[in-house]
Amino acid sequence: MPLPDAFLQELKARSDLVEIASSYVSLKRSGKNMVGLCPFHSEKTPSFNIYPDNGSFYCFGCGVGGDVITFVRRIENLDYMEAIRFLAQRAGLTVPENRADDGMSRLRTRILALNRETARFYYGVLKSDAGAAGREYFARRALKPETIRHFGLGFSPPGRFSLVDYLERKGFTQQEMILANVAFQSRRGRAVDRFYGRVMFPIIDLRGNVVAFGGRTLGDDKPKYLNTSETPVFSKGDMLFALNFAKNGNQGRLILCEGYMDVISMHQAGFTDAVATLGTALTPSQARLMSRYAKEVVVSYDADEAGQKAASRAIPLLRSAGLLVRVLTIEGGKDPDEYIKAYGPVKFRQMLDACGNDVEYRLRKVRAGCDLQTAEGRVAYLRGASQVLASLENRVEREVYAGKVAGETGIETATLLAQVQAGSRKLEKNRRRKEFREIRRQAAGYRDGINPEKMENLRAASAEEALIAYLVRNPDDGKRIFQALPPEKFVTGFNRRVYERIMGRIMEGKPVSLTDFSEGFTEDELSAVAGILARHDGLPDGRKDAEEYIRVILQEKDSRGLGDAAAAGPGEIEDYLEKLRQQKK
Repeated sequence: MPLPDAFLQELKARSDLVEIASSYVSLKRSGKNMVGLCPFHSEKTPSFNIYPDNGSFYCFGCGVGGDVITFVRRIENLDYMEAIRFLAQRAGLTVPENRADDGMSRLRTRILALNRETARFYYGVLKSDAGAAGREYFARRALKPETIRHFGLGFSPPGRFSLVDYLERKGFTQQEMILANVAFQSRRGRAVDRFYGRVMFPIIDLRGNVVAFGGRTLGDDKPKYLNTSETPVFSKGDMLFALNFAKNGNQGRLILCEGYMDVISMHQAGFTDAVATLGTALTPSQARLMSRYAKEVVVSYDADEAGQKAASRAIPLLRSAGLLVRVLTIEGGKDPDEYIKAYGPVKFRQMLDACGNDVEYRLRKVRAGCDLQTAEGRVAYLRGASQVLASLENRVEREVYAGKVAGETGIETATLLAQVQAGSRKLEKNRRRKEFREIRRQAAGYRDGINPEKMENLRAASAEEALIAYLVRNPDDGKRIFQALPPEKFVTGFNRRVYERIMGRIMEGKPVSLTDFSEGFTEDELSAVAGILARHDGLPDGRKDAEEYIRVILQEKDSRGLGDAAAAGPGEIEDYLEKLRQQKK
């Protein structure tokens, strides 16, 4: 049974979208609305809009939209009921207990409980006789007992059913273990431990839940690291290892490392602002996540070729998220863990504080492959440097580094700046063209997975969407419109569903908002509805406009009937023609 309407209305009244979104996004007023850089994809031109009049948001760049509940779901990676509880706690409300959680919410709760027990099991094994090999490994890595306890490190025993048997005794089913990805199904149909003979690293989310695990082999087995796959509570591209610790008291800076052990060693040495990706390259989502907790990121990857390539890939993602970026190049080709052990935390901090920014790093990489003693080498360096500088948004930053490069190569700064500015204009033009093309495709219905009928029925779908937006803004006119246009007259199925939901609310005398689509509509469908409202914000919405929308929809519906006439019988054709004659009278 759904949540009481009165509770949802009170929750919305106490949960101002602008106020909540402002804690994640820098917003500026644009007329009656608010705009900012989208927190759900990387962009340089603000396309994220909030519409206070109807409590909705929509990004014209990535097509994500919805209400305050949807925003919290997406930004905090929560399911529907978790988002409700999040907002209710913030608003000082109690969620009614007469509603059973839906199946996915119950499943997520069970998996989180299962993961918690799994972490306890691995930690207990590490402390037991069976965990001697794991303790020896951590001792070789110079981890203190308090560090092991702080991160909840553990050991998975060699047996293939040790964890499965333990969890069964705790009341969990084998299917739940498989869904949590701590086990897999054998050919005989039985659950088998996924991790065995590995030191274990629990992955904890920002609310303190164990959501996944990473396991490192003690020998030469492949893969060296084994990580939890995607589950209902875990998406590796949206999380960072140890951010639950690093987000507190990081003084506006985060250190981005490659692996779990680098992060743990740094925390043990006092660098508690260190985090790492989860076995994959940095994603835009992870970069945006870091921007919520820091203004600056120091990239501290391994000094080998793979580490430096990963650093080069991470820099533009971090910059796109609005972060200041510095790159730590460790002397002697060591990784952070090795360097701290060899030279101590004091020297590492000195090197960390003195490391250059990403522009200097990229220019140094370009210069390393060029012989500045030759004309060809200087030209190659200037060409590569101009590409680096053209990617910088800040004009002052471009001019400062252009001066340095010009001094190194003996050319006029103005000459280099002219080339840099030409490259910058070209990049900006390409970016704007790409964004405009995507917005136009969305408006025209291309690749519309939510309303696939739109592209073939663009005139009808456009009128349907305009009428939907009109009804949300003018619900008092609803009953008149419903009499003139029953739902079956809609041409596209998705718009018909939206129209029926609005009609039901208005006929019951209830207010209409995006929250009313939370039940029975997916997040992507809710985004599509938000897009309809956003595209029609500020457009004419008088009664004459609504009547024109109705006329177009009826006309398009009838024209479709005419198109089907070739397959109709003689009697059906005559009925259709008589209907057209009646409409013309």
